Amino acid sequence: MSESIENARTLHECIAIGVSAGGFRALSAILPKLPQRGRVAVLIVQHTRADAGDFLARHLDGICQAPVKHAEDKEPILPGTVYIAPPGYHMLVEQGKSLSLSVDEPEHFARPSIDALFESASDVYREKLIGIILTGAGTDGSLGLKRVKENGGLTIVQDPKTADMDFLPKSAILAVSVDYILPLDAIGGFLSKMGS
Repeated sequence: MSESIENARTLHECIAIGVSAGGFRALSAILPKLPQRGRVAVLIVQHTRADAGDFLARHLDGICQAPVKHAEDKEPILPGTVYIAPPGYHMLVEQGKSLSLSVDEPEHFARPSIDALFESASDVYREKLIGIILTGAGTDGSLGLKRVKENGGLTIVQDPKTADMDFLPKSAILAVSVDYILPLDAIGGFLSKMGS
């Protein structure tokens, strides 16, 4: 793992995280590990209801050193900032490393969709992207993580034994030859190394 962390610190520019059921606890555990002025941007799709509001983003911003916010359409992606897809919108990465929001049809019954984020981010960042699948139900994210792997990015999945809901990480592990399967606290430790 230490060799991977050194590689991540020098090569990677962006981390995409996909999470569903159990995400509040998982994100609350790992995101406070991010440094205040990190060198990577973090993009998150958390499956939520369309009327969920901004409680998650406000909660995480209150407990994290790095700024956490809902993504806005057409805003540039800045290092050291955590962007969460707003409920009811797909969050996509554009070629100029900016974000766009979409109300296209749900994918795997989900909008925002993990696959939509991972596939668009991978096409832009390619080998400089890290894709992480955390706890949850369903299969959204497996195809996106496969795209990350095919484009040379680093792939990490939460150890299903440490997940509140293990179906999402198990689906990703079945679909992709992932680089690392890590317990939740090890993923937090990984994020803590992404600052310099």
